[in-house]
Amino acid sequence: MRNKDTPSAIFRSAAAELGRILIYEAAREWLPTIKGQVQTPLGISDATFVDPMQPIKVVPILRAGLVLLEQAAMLLPVTQTFHVGYVRNDDTLEASCYLNKLPPRFSPDDRVLVSDVILATGGTLVQVVDELVARGARTENMRVISILCAPPALKVLGEKYPGLTVYTAMIDAELDARGYIVPGLGDAGDRAFNSL
Repeated sequence: MRNKDTPSAIFRSAAAELGRILIYEAAREWLPTIKGQVQTPLGISDATFVDPMQPIKVVPILRAGLVLLEQAAMLLPVTQTFHVGYVRNDDTLEASCYLNKLPPRFSPDDRVLVSDVILATGGTLVQVVDELVARGARTENMRVISILCAPPALKVLGEKYPGLTVYTAMIDAELDARGYIVPGLGDAGDRAFNSL
């Protein structure tokens, strides 16, 4: 994925596969469950089921966050998806929202899975989590998946939201003057959607 010459289709496929692995790790022992019994061929057995009445709220941060969730339906039995879109100002490094399809309210018990391929400064994710919390979601019930993080993002998130759990495949050491992670992956959205 890091290789600048990796074709878009392979980059996207690798990102989707990493997304599957990160979703699996994030969902272990986190999904809402109910107890019940099943009839086996030889008797009755106690069982634990994922609660179908509590869908996981999935929030991809557009554009690249979509790629991480391509395989979510195979791993998460019941989901609801709410898109948010942000664009970062290259001069100020501040993100601004251009799309918000979040519901008006979340229940405090809702499980929320947020995806963003790269967490560099943490500014975009902080805005998304701010919005989720303002609508009733609890950070203790959120999971974030990201392929690549930088220490500044993790520091900001840890200070503002200590109960938030982030699952990542890699942590790079630093940001450059433009706010890009070094050595990084480049613009994950452009690479995943072949819009370089």
